[in-house]
Amino acid sequence: MENPNKKRLRRSMMFLNAQKPSLIKDPYIYKIDSLMLDLEDAVAVTAKDTARFSLYHALKTIDYRGSERVVRINGLDTDLWEEDIRVCVAGGADVIRIPKTEDASMVHAVEEKIVAAEEEFDREPGSTLIMSALESCKGVMNAYEVCTSSDRMIGVALSGGDYTKDLQTRITGTGVELMGARQQMIIAARAAGVQCFDTVWTNLDDMEGFRKEVQMIHDMGFDGKSCINPRQIDIVHDIYTPTQKEIIFAEKVIKEIDEKKAKGIGVFTVDGKMIDIAFYDGAKRNIMLAKAAGVYKGDL
Repeated sequence: MENPNKKRLRRSMMFLNAQKPSLIKDPYIYKIDSLMLDLEDAVAVTAKDTARFSLYHALKTIDYRGSERVVRINGLDTDLWEEDIRVCVAGGADVIRIPKTEDASMVHAVEEKIVAAEEEFDREPGSTLIMSALESCKGVMNAYEVCTSSDRMIGVALSGGDYTKDLQTRITGTGVELMGARQQMIIAARAAGVQCFDTVWTNLDDMEGFRKEVQMIHDMGFDGKSCINPRQIDIVHDIYTPTQKEIIFAEKVIKEIDEKKAKGIGVFTVDGKMIDIAFYDGAKRNIMLAKAAGVYKGDL
């Protein structure tokens, strides 16, 4: 049976240094969909054990009040990742994020260790999900292979900084240097039936630029945006909140499809627009987004 958390709403995913208790003790106050507890780049090599200790006790003792607990482990090119996985699974992390993923073999290697850890720590088989960060040209080219590599896979995320270095260019702020990767990844994710998340925006002095980028990736079809600061959360959630017009239309679509399907009718019109079953999932998602934003009062 598929893990019900695989398709959960993930509009915002904020990075937090797992080594620092002050950062990870109460970030749920920002109402983040997913917390990205980082064991990799945010933690100095000499502090990896300290970070694992902090992470384990946070996972075991803190009620994150509905926010998903994602942990970014260290890269598979290090001698750290296997112990990272054991700590994540023992603590009860919801998702493990694999950095610098380039092909399915890397996902398979991580999954093998997760399976062993779930058995070792008596966690329900299949309860620990996986996501992959694509940070290189090779990783982006293999996006569909990665997306379909495991039943535990929730989706892929773009890491813009490392990707642009591999592309031999730079972050411009316009998004032009990331457009090819973004398009490739969202197509691969949708073809595989998993989610797709955009990279971070690092210029906290340009919140208007951030808003424009979030609107763009929303319009491209991304499921959410990676964040580095609480100030970014409300902007992401605001852009991912359907308008009242969109909510009303979604209600009509769902009700009409449910009724017409029972009568064997496949194509019909809603508010003058031609509708069929292909519109159903999108309408359901808009209702789910509206509920998450607290703006839906209906009964669907």
